[in-house]
Amino acid sequence: MKALTVGGAMIDTIAIIASDRIERMRMTNADNSFLLLEEGRKTEALEVSTHVGGGAVNAAVAMARLGLDVGALVKLGKDARAETLLGHLLQEGVSTRWAMRDGRAPTGASVLLSSHDSNAAIFTFRGANTLLEARDLRTEAFAADVVYVSSLSNESADAFPAIVERAKGQGALVATNPGVRQLSSRGGAFQETLRHIDVLGINRSEADALVPGLVTRFGEGARGLTAKPGEALPRLATRGLIGGGHELGLVDFFSGLNKLGPRYIVVTDGREGAFLGTPEAILYCPVLETKVVGTAGAGDAFNATFTAYVAMGRSAEEALRAATLNSGSVVNYVDTQRGLLPIGEVDRRLAETMDTLKVRRWSH
Repeated sequence: MKALTVGGAMIDTIAIIASDRIERMRMTNADNSFLLLEEGRKTEALEVSTHVGGGAVNAAVAMARLGLDVGALVKLGKDARAETLLGHLLQEGVSTRWAMRDGRAPTGASVLLSSHDSNAAIFTFRGANTLLEARDLRTEAFAADVVYVSSLSNESADAFPAIVERAKGQGALVATNPGVRQLSSRGGAFQETLRHIDVLGINRSEADALVPGLVTRFGEGARGLTAKPGEALPRLATRGLIGGGHELGLVDFFSGLNKLGPRYIVVTDGREGAFLGTPEAILYCPVLETKVVGTAGAGDAFNATFTAYVAMGRSAEEALRAATLNSGSVVNYVDTQRGLLPIGEVDRRLAETMDTLKVRRWSH
């Protein structure tokens, strides 16, 4: 099965700081927390390491380890960082045929600061990732069974409708994991393109960003999920989605998005698990208890794995569990790729956790 990933490619520098060496401030009436850096002070790190990352690269490596024949369509600079990225892709069995070099900007890079709960603060230089244009989208690159589009930056986000059009024109299963910036600044164009999307993968913050547009189209709604007697609901089932001063219950949120096109809508909520909305039902999968070393790349692993399993003809429930297991492996490491599992190991863990990792289902 052939796959193409489109989007970000980065070199990640990760600094791990002991919790007693950096202060954290947590908001009382919000979900936000902040790491506080003292100006002018040198802080000792437990480790500083450099890795290959970026949404399209993380997804490509995940899919390659799951047995797909993958290529990555990315924009790189003409620099040493690009050479590192290209060498890593080839080592992972990912084709670099569609990787482009552009001298107008350096290859993208990020600095991740990990401490306390290991939910890293990230400083991002997008660089050449912003330079993807419609003219870069060669039709033959999209001759694939699956096209996965990660978050796109700045001007590259303008090419999103053309990317989806090329993919759908080749008959591919189209999946996307847009970022908050893309949804906020280009929400109208994104919603118009949803009719061509098969799999939409987003986290809770990204889901919140979609609320104003859905309310404009379908109005507000508070329909949530109901619990059986003595059964507790997951956090998002009671909270719903909140954005732009509007609120939507999960049922109305998934219903609105399904009407716009996607068959599968995945909403991840970190340690609170993940929801899947389809035209027939809403499914929920919890996470397994595990040691969290770093959360970067967990969303890429989740969405790429779910997409790959659906493309391979596995059931939605099995795809949801597989995605949970693979992303749960990724958070055992500080970087975005060391924890990505081969398909044989994912399937082994699927069988092993049949009784402990159970999916809940609410039919429409």
